[in-house]
Amino acid sequence: MRVLRGLRRYPGITVAVVALVVVLFLRAAGEGDVARWVATVYVGAFIVWTLVGMVRDVLRGHVGLDVLAVVAMVATLAVREYVAALIIVLMLSGGRALEDFAGRRAKRDLTALLDRSPRVAHVQRPPGASRAEGLEDVAVDDVAVGDVLLVRPGEIVPVDGVLLGDGGTFDESSLTGESLPVTRGAGEAALSGAVNGTRAVRIRAVRRSADSQYQQIVALVRAAEDSRAPVVRLADRFAVPFTAVALVLAGAAWTISGDPTRFAEVLVLATPCPLLIAAPVAFLGGLSRAARSGVIVKSGTVIEQLARLRSAAFDKTGTLTRGRPGLVAVRPAAGFTADELLRLAASAEQYSSHVFAESIHRAATERGLDLLTATDAAEVATNGVTAVVEGRTVVVGKPAYVASIAPDTIRATLGPGEAAAYLAVDGRFAGTIVLADDPRPESPAVVSWLRENGIEHITMLTGDARPTAESIARQVGIDDVRAELLPPEKVRLAAELRPRPVMMVGDGVNDAPVLAASDVGVAMGAKGATAAGDAAGVVLLVDSLAKVVDAVSIGRHTLRVALTAIWIGIGLSTGLMLVAMTGAIPAVAGALVQELVDLAAILYALRALGGSPTGLGVVPERAAGTSVADTCAQDTYAQE
Repeated sequence: MRVLRGLRRYPGITVAVVALVVVLFLRAAGEGDVARWVATVYVGAFIVWTLVGMVRDVLRGHVGLDVLAVVAMVATLAVREYVAALIIVLMLSGGRALEDFAGRRAKRDLTALLDRSPRVAHVQRPPGASRAEGLEDVAVDDVAVGDVLLVRPGEIVPVDGVLLGDGGTFDESSLTGESLPVTRGAGEAALSGAVNGTRAVRIRAVRRSADSQYQQIVALVRAAEDSRAPVVRLADRFAVPFTAVALVLAGAAWTISGDPTRFAEVLVLATPCPLLIAAPVAFLGGLSRAARSGVIVKSGTVIEQLARLRSAAFDKTGTLTRGRPGLVAVRPAAGFTADELLRLAASAEQYSSHVFAESIHRAATERGLDLLTATDAAEVATNGVTAVVEGRTVVVGKPAYVASIAPDTIRATLGPGEAAAYLAVDGRFAGTIVLADDPRPESPAVVSWLRENGIEHITMLTGDARPTAESIARQVGIDDVRAELLPPEKVRLAAELRPRPVMMVGDGVNDAPVLAASDVGVAMGAKGATAAGDAAGVVLLVDSLAKVVDAVSIGRHTLRVALTAIWIGIGLSTGLMLVAMTGAIPAVAGALVQELVDLAAILYALRALGGSPTGLGVVPERAAGTSVADTCAQDTYAQE
């Protein structure tokens, strides 16, 4: 079945093989004239089809290798070397199919990974209006203004709306760059693209899907993609000089010998098959190698751009940082120790699901603290949790909530990007636990590697507050910081970055436009930001920034292999053309010898599949496939 699908997808190869077999059969059967006419009609039709494509390319200002192929096919037909002409057609069809296959495979893998955008909304109908307890699942595009929607825990808000009831907590990092989840009360806005926390919420739609925040960003992505200049294929850059050399040698052979057949014999050896096939094979090898390393690259053009990078820009939240808070400090009040405070907090937080609960629990585990059994645990949504731990009443939560129980609560002094959970024990203030979204452990090494390997300009483009952005930038080694940016401002700054090409690395929906506008957009796909992944040319399947180094290294290795394979093809073809000028290589023999040249170039191009390890040796903290709800859609006690 797979073979049949391939034959249907690439009919040019199928027809070329059938035509060659038929012609060879007719020749063997003694029907030389019929074979010649079959070959001439088929090759002539292929020449016309190729010329139409060439005219379209020329009108767009693009001249490729097809002109040399057309001259070679016309010359072989003119001197009745039609078998050689059919071989040229087959090689040309094969090269194009290889390029198309590489692009389709990368796109298929990417779509399977990132197709997670909300397609269904849970509309709450009046009692008795529909099945499933008043809920009806409808397509997101069918949601009308005024509809009341239920957004379950961990789901993405499908359209812009206002919150009803008690409100909830949302992860808006992919939209705004804010590193910590935010709490929204009744009547406040819930933006499409934000991820709901651990409680189901109801919202009233205020915009249709097409007019919502998420779709506005997608529209900006399309505009950015349209504004990006097209990149010329690698092999096409050799087209004009190689064609000129081949025509000069062929013309000289004809002039010196006085035999027009010599012209065709030389051009058969000058067919651009090594150029058309070697580069796609090398790039396909690079795509496969990248995929094995947890990196999806959309096309060979993107690999080439990765190899030539000169500038890099990074988002902050979820890119240079973990995207989840880690322990910064434990500040116990008088009468408590740091370990005691952390143990009590973690013991109470076992029964909570807010974002700090997981961080505090992890910090206590890392310190080797044994958690205590809590009883009578209860959580007040978006405010805090209360639990009885070994007969002591422990309260963990927001400062105002804790202060209502322990009037002696003291507000903590926090640095940029920091937030705190407050504790009270038996009605007395016990201290604070400070957390922050720290840099990924591999971020400094990645920035350092890029700088040491030819990336001249490295900057941070983020929507987060400047003090927080500058603090993270200092820790990872970035000097140029642009903070508090909206998506259009990121696009403008990325367009102004020099030298080119520019790579932009991001993870959120708000990064999608700048990823599309950059020469190379790299999305942290493991976090599931669909728009970012769709706009990017590269998607990291593993939640580790070290994969950026893999992508750049593989790009450089692949380009070196592709260029070497092309020069092998050019060198061998040129040498053989010089020999053919003497008449020592007939046209059909030349076409078969040219296949050996193709084979040599292809075998070398396959070296792109291998190579030495490229990573920094950093183990990712979270495997690909972990949903954004598992890591980000949590409650927080950090905000009033």
